Amino acid sequence: MDIEELRATIASGGAPKYHEANAAKGKLFARDRVEHLVDKGSFVEDGYFANAMATGLPADGVVTGTARIDGRPVCLMANDSTVKAGSWGARTVEKLIRIIERAYADGVPMVYLVDSAGARITDQVDLFPGRRGAGNIFYNQVRASGSIPQVCALFGPSAAGGAYIPAFCDVVAMVDKNASMYLGSDRMVEMVTGEKTTLEEMGGARVHCTESGVGHFLCADEDEALGVVKRYLSYLPSNWTKRPPAAEPVASADVDLRALVPANERQAFDMRKYVKGLVDADSFFEVHARWAKELVTGFARLDGRPIGVVANNSMFKGGVLFVDSSDKAARFVQLCDAFNVPLLFLADVPGFMVGSAVEKQGIIRHGAKMVSAISEATVPKICVVVRKAYGAGLYAMAGPGFGPDATLALPTAKIAVMGADAAVNAVYARKIADIDDAEERERFVADKRAEYEADIDIVRLASELVIDGIVEPENLRDELIGRYAASADKERGFSRRRHGVTPV
Repeated sequence: MDIEELRATIASGGAPKYHEANAAKGKLFARDRVEHLVDKGSFVEDGYFANAMATGLPADGVVTGTARIDGRPVCLMANDSTVKAGSWGARTVEKLIRIIERAYADGVPMVYLVDSAGARITDQVDLFPGRRGAGNIFYNQVRASGSIPQVCALFGPSAAGGAYIPAFCDVVAMVDKNASMYLGSDRMVEMVTGEKTTLEEMGGARVHCTESGVGHFLCADEDEALGVVKRYLSYLPSNWTKRPPAAEPVASADVDLRALVPANERQAFDMRKYVKGLVDADSFFEVHARWAKELVTGFARLDGRPIGVVANNSMFKGGVLFVDSSDKAARFVQLCDAFNVPLLFLADVPGFMVGSAVEKQGIIRHGAKMVSAISEATVPKICVVVRKAYGAGLYAMAGPGFGPDATLALPTAKIAVMGADAAVNAVYARKIADIDDAEERERFVADKRAEYEADIDIVRLASELVIDGIVEPENLRDELIGRYAASADKERGFSRRRHGVTPV
């Protein structure tokens, strides 16, 4: 067998017709994806001749190896969908296990470029049940989770058990109209349940990035998805033992933070604009932007150093916390805490949603999950009450009782069990109903509201040391920079145990 001829055959992937079909969909060849992503000339491939004795299975349908991204070492895999639709054989599985083990052992990020139809049913005995079978891929992903960054760009299907590869990653970028995740195909779903659907309706990129939350970034094309991978890694260290990489400090965007926040707490404003006016210009990188939009999560830089932002957005559902937004917060907080990224909470929250619908969805359980994640986070964390923090919403946004390094408030902020209107109604509903004269009733309500407002006055809370400072909006950025610098070397212990029992 001529080695050079074989090498050339492997390099070209599957048959030309499959390359042409992919190109028609705007899809790159797996090896071209790798070349677009990594530093020029840095890729070193492993398992190039995997399954070389078989016909039509170059590299057994997956490219694996080491490379550098922006000068930093990474491990990566890329399914070759021109080879049996990127499906898995026994050698595919072994290559995937080995590269994840390598990333974990070396303490470098693991990048997954996924485009696979799942396991080859014809090879199931060889690849499915054993100790080095497909399940061991997921075992190794779970073992590596929180130890090294794991990021997935999904360019095509990720089917059946293979759908768990992106699910176990920190974040997933999905290419609109091409990427999909599903446990059963549309044909299988119809056969088993009678439901008629399509892959796009059931598990397309838009579904997962807006409804299920399994996807984090909805990308227009493959270049955008690869850009997400690069940008995500730029905020994180190579592993859990290191600090996030700093960049050159940049001034914040020109935003009038004082004017942005309406005095009337019922009037909505876009908290994303507030974030952008606080952090280094053009540094805010929103995660899960299309899912559970009442809560904003994302990375940013403050004086050049990465932080994670968790903020209520009254533009959507009034900023009230729901089941999905609780999960969104919990996951992001755990991600930041795992990789030593300080957390900033910007509170403008009426509390958690109430009612029979959310109770049936488990709002108490999901809220407890969020509170657990925030309690367990030991990175520097600062809570800023931008406008209001009512009820358990204060707790969920790392309020004073949850070990923040500081709780700050703007001069107009309000902290209470509930808002004044709700409180007056709760305490005096019968009394109000008994007042027949409209003017007298209005006067009574106004007086009680004023009493309540005085009781929760922000200066009083500062006087009682409930909060650590009242900060003018124009000074907030500098205050945060100073406080994060002071907390940079804080002790990170939390509890004497292996792990908590998370209310999932």
